[in-house]
Amino acid sequence: MTIVDFGQVDADAVAIPVAHPFENLDDRLAPLAESGELRGKRGEAVRLYEPRLVAAGVGARDEADAEAFRAVGSAAAQALSRVGGTIAWQLDPSLRVALPEQAAALVEGTILGGYSPGRWKSKDDIRPIDRIVIAADETPELRAAVERAAVLADSANRARDLANTPPNELTPATLADRAEELAAEHEHLTFEALGPDEMHGLGMGSLLAVGQGSRNESRLIVLRYEPPNAANKDFLLGLVGKSITFDTGGISIKPASGMQDMKGDMAGGAGTLHGIGALAALGTPVRAIAILAAAENMPGGGAFRPGDILRAANGKTIEVINTDAEGRLVLADALWYARREGATHVLDLATLTGAMELALGDFYAGVFANDDEWREKIVAAGRASGDHVWPFPLHPRYRRYIDSTYADMKNGSTLRQGSPVLAAEFLKEFSGDGPWAHIDMAGPGFLERSRGDYLHQPGGTGYGVRLIAELGRLLS
Repeated sequence: MTIVDFGQVDADAVAIPVAHPFENLDDRLAPLAESGELRGKRGEAVRLYEPRLVAAGVGARDEADAEAFRAVGSAAAQALSRVGGTIAWQLDPSLRVALPEQAAALVEGTILGGYSPGRWKSKDDIRPIDRIVIAADETPELRAAVERAAVLADSANRARDLANTPPNELTPATLADRAEELAAEHEHLTFEALGPDEMHGLGMGSLLAVGQGSRNESRLIVLRYEPPNAANKDFLLGLVGKSITFDTGGISIKPASGMQDMKGDMAGGAGTLHGIGALAALGTPVRAIAILAAAENMPGGGAFRPGDILRAANGKTIEVINTDAEGRLVLADALWYARREGATHVLDLATLTGAMELALGDFYAGVFANDDEWREKIVAAGRASGDHVWPFPLHPRYRRYIDSTYADMKNGSTLRQGSPVLAAEFLKEFSGDGPWAHIDMAGPGFLERSRGDYLHQPGGTGYGVRLIAELGRLLS
């Protein structure tokens, strides 16, 4: 990442954000504006070949925000996707978005928008931008903003790679290997993984049941971030990620159509893993622990069944009525473990219910919490980071719908309504004492098709990485 005076730019392409109505338009772009080819529409890029110049639309001048600049960055990356090389961004001081925020959003959008999910192709035609130059007078604020943005976008793309990894390559054990490799990159990040024997010893019957039909054994993956400059030694942020490396639905098997995308059922774990990695890379002065509940949900001779009664690590019993409601089962024991390890504030991330995707689509995730202040802080982190969340309710009246005749609760309901809140009520039983929040990211976590903005590629989005990093900043 380089910041230089505009007169010193040496790049393969120069990109200029443009907003409408046009003001002080570059002389090279004026004819395009007059002809109507350049409209300044948000996320729309016009490329000139001689000289190589990209004009990327911010949208309406009075509506310009960080999301618009992320879209601008992505549009330019797409316009140059078969060229690659160095891109130089010219900032626009006439817009209401401050220059450090402009630069950060452009960097994020360029890196995220230039991502290719096709790394398993024998030949991928996408050539990513390999260097970004910001053409502006350097200030400490500008430098810090672009460096932070580059870390966040790179971390999100690493989470996308994980979510896109085919299930024959990514199992609970190989996910643990990836986590160990990440921990080795950072001085204050440590790793451990618990196998079936250790989990049996802790009484994690809920998590273990989910993976018992697969030959790929489950793992509880734990990373601890202990910065020496932690602002509050008594505070420990607990991050819990659903990490189902492949979900067939088990005995309650899913329809065949679309099942290939169930490799992305560990997107919450991917965001959690690279979220704590981003905290470490940025040196955020907040203690944190990340726990990935990793299992493969398969139908086999040893698979758990509807009608089974499981005992979770906190001693509560669960009647299984649907083996495809497995995410809450692995999270149950992981949430308990987070509290056992001293987490004072807990956040879990999971691609949990299809109903949440129906409710909010692929842009917002839903958040449930037992503490108003904690929920509001998470919503604020989502708004600032671009990993957006919308608050949903918890209420004791919902709890009765997961009552079981035979056990303390059941892992679903025959009631064909309110499934996201019923899942959250289930998780609340295992969240322990203290602030806890649950993000159901079924919509924005893994895309079946393009979202049409800076996260335009199908597959993993890296959701959660930027939110976690921003939450860490708000807490420090």
